[in-house]
Amino acid sequence: MQQSGVPGSRGCALCPLLGVLFFQGVYVIFSLEIKADAHVRGYVGENIKLRCTFKSSSSITDKLTIDWTYRPPSSSRTESIFHYQSFQYPTTAGTFRDRISWVGDVYKGDASISISNPTMKDNGTFSCAVKNPPDVHHNIPATELTVTERGFGTMLSSVALLSILVFIPSTVVVILLLVRMGRKSAGLKKRSKSGYKKSSIEVSDDTDQEGDDCMAKLCVRCAECVDSDYEETY
Repeated sequence: MQQSGVPGSRGCALCPLLGVLFFQGVYVIFSLEIKADAHVRGYVGENIKLRCTFKSSSSITDKLTIDWTYRPPSSSRTESIFHYQSFQYPTTAGTFRDRISWVGDVYKGDASISISNPTMKDNGTFSCAVKNPPDVHHNIPATELTVTERGFGTMLSSVALLSILVFIPSTVVVILLLVRMGRKSAGLKKRSKSGYKKSSIEVSDDTDQEGDDCMAKLCVRCAECVDSDYEETY
């Protein structure tokens, strides 16, 4: 903990933003900084992660503690829902019983938790407090959680995206195959009307010739595209 004797008024509006706390007549610079998402939106039944990260000027020890609290909307009552000190201690009572999971890593400065099977009754304010003695003075960030039902529009957009990624490419492939089969069928009809039957060797030669013609046409088409791009450049 560092102290600064810089004069100033007790009502310093920027002090919380600058990491400064007025304590016992002096300004205390935070040696422990905590960050959390100000707003988190989740959906009923889908796990929600509440992120909380911290930076401490002291090494992580077994004295480090993490406390998560919850305050319902329009209420001043808070309840403890998670405690950490070397081990995880999720709440065993109340609304969040058996629904809080530890997903953080203190050695990476992560104090995040997860809520399983959330409902709209979980809406409210969550606060993350970290202490790593001798770093104990810090800001306490708050996260406003809003849980809603996943709307029909969101489900529809997911279905549309699935259609684009799966069904449309499949449809294009089917159409190309049908076109190719149609061309072969038309060629066979023309040969049957002429009454001429070719040997298997001639048929093989014709097939190879058709493939060569297609490749030649494709090469000509590519050359035309390259030439047109070259001319447009100038």
